[in-house]
Amino acid sequence: MRMLYFLAWALALPFFFLYLLWRALRQPEYLRHWRERLGWAPPLEKRPRILIHAVSVGETRAADPLVKSLLARHPDHEILLSHITPTGRATGRELFGDRVGQTIRQTYLPYDFLPLVHLFLARARPSLCVIMETEIWPSLFTLCARRGIPILLVNARLSERSARGYRRVARLVRPALASLTAIAAQSAEDGERLRALGGRSIQITGNLKFDVTPPATASAIAGDLRHRFAGKFVFLAASTRDGEERLLLDAMDRFGAEVLLVLVPRHPQRFPEVGRLIQERGLPWARRGETGTPAGDIRVFLGDSMGEMAAYYAAADLAYVGGSLLPFGGQNLIEAAAAGCPALIGPHTWNFVDAAEQAVAVGCARRVQGLEGLLAAVEELGRAPDKRAAMAAAGLRFTAANRGATERVMALIEASLPEEKGRT
Repeated sequence: MRMLYFLAWALALPFFFLYLLWRALRQPEYLRHWRERLGWAPPLEKRPRILIHAVSVGETRAADPLVKSLLARHPDHEILLSHITPTGRATGRELFGDRVGQTIRQTYLPYDFLPLVHLFLARARPSLCVIMETEIWPSLFTLCARRGIPILLVNARLSERSARGYRRVARLVRPALASLTAIAAQSAEDGERLRALGGRSIQITGNLKFDVTPPATASAIAGDLRHRFAGKFVFLAASTRDGEERLLLDAMDRFGAEVLLVLVPRHPQRFPEVGRLIQERGLPWARRGETGTPAGDIRVFLGDSMGEMAAYYAAADLAYVGGSLLPFGGQNLIEAAAAGCPALIGPHTWNFVDAAEQAVAVGCARRVQGLEGLLAAVEELGRAPDKRAAMAAAGLRFTAANRGATERVMALIEASLPEEKGRT
């Protein structure tokens, strides 16, 4: 199976360059730093280094409290933050600011082809590797084990849907998971699924996303947004995916004139596309990228900015958490709860099964079935400020009760750091 995996990468590698070119048509950033995808990590000093792999935006934000704790408690170590997507890389720069290029370096993780991973590890020389959530890279895991580099899978989650897919290639996945030093799973269910696939040394540490704090600027930005929203009832459609904006825009006649629909697409490359969808319908609209306060007849506001989701939630009266009306698996609803924003979610939430079920159970989120259910909930809650206030308070209690994953994950990391093990 490993030989087949190696041959598959060897045959597929040229096509990945075509894929990069295709992606670059919409996101030119895909052509930057392309040598890193072949294992050419940036020049690095010889010093203790922790590799943290955060594939894209969500994983990078989840890594935020972990990176800050590591820098505070292990200032002799450098953090090498790796990504797969340009938006993940941009999120890292946004979160860590001036520290990027100093105590934090960034790179793309190479394709999981054995020679490329070998080159990457030889150049990066990590003391320890931390993989965020559930990214399983057999070549990386194998070479780390051979080199004696501890490797941890943290904030790990595995839905039953994903587990079924991995079971089809169990002969490849099982030894990869068995080579890990430890696994920090979000929930007992995630841990059991990972154990069934060959994972060992599994601890339940909770979800790091509960420990993420909003940026210091979020409150001021939220105030500015509320000013621009001109006192309207704000229904936020957050982290929407392809097709969801169309559904909501086609239903605009169901919203009263006092309702402002705020659309914030999940992927920034889709901002122009969503702007065109609004224009095609002849709706009066404004966007975050423009200055000024919308006039009273504005019906739609396009949030075409990155890194401001906490502010959008804080400025909204009610939110729909995207990717859940259509079968995308749902986006992170913890951000809404932490901001005290009542949340509506659709039926498709397998990416955040436990968080979604808990949020519904405690009353900070409501699950709706399809577009009609969503529209009915917006109409009902729009007339019920007391219900929205109760949902908001439940969200704040929900996030407070689930904090603490960072300390539990830090204990696993510190037990695995080579110099820490040498002191015990």
